[in-house]
Amino acid sequence: MTETTLRLYDYAASCNCYKVRLLLSQLGRPYERIPVDIFDGETLTDEYAAINPARTTPVLATPSGYLPESNAILVYLAAGTPLLPDDPFELGQVIRWLVYEQTDVIPSMGGLRFRLLVGRLNADDPDALRRTQMAEDVLRLLDDHLATRDWFVGDRYTIADIAVYGYSHLAPEAGIDMGPYANVRAWFGRLERQPGYIEDVEPYGANAAPGAGRSLYDG
Repeated sequence: MTETTLRLYDYAASCNCYKVRLLLSQLGRPYERIPVDIFDGETLTDEYAAINPARTTPVLATPSGYLPESNAILVYLAAGTPLLPDDPFELGQVIRWLVYEQTDVIPSMGGLRFRLLVGRLNADDPDALRRTQMAEDVLRLLDDHLATRDWFVGDRYTIADIAVYGYSHLAPEAGIDMGPYANVRAWFGRLERQPGYIEDVEPYGANAAPGAGRSLYDG
């Protein structure tokens, strides 16, 4: 496999997949995009399990093999570029935010957005209210962190910014009022002015509604 034959197995509505597409665009890396409809049972096949036993997207096919998990892919692609620091402390800080994005950003505003948009929750359901409160707490933490800096780590744009941006920039689609988070909004603007920036997140398909498709999320 050569550099030009990187293959990205992705679902267009997933911001985990979007993060990888954004980084590939900003690095100018050529790749083949392979759409995977996670709500049409396409990750439930034996063939897909051979690619990723966890049956999730994204997966990047590399010259060394298949690499799942969005933030692992970001690290792989950014290695050797200014988007991944060499300094051990700054590298540790990047990893800190990659972990926080998965444990706090996604379950709050990402999970809320998905469930509201496809009709799996109503805005006044207890779980929606819980996720809303969690999202507001997360955004407050992000806003405080950005009060004295332009980027999440060091003095430059890194994959920590890409990771956190993925789901947080669509928080309004989860009904979150971004008005109180001026530092986050200013950071959105800085990030969106970076060379190679794209925004190509697509709406969820009708088969993402409860009972309408076959996926890991139905059972």
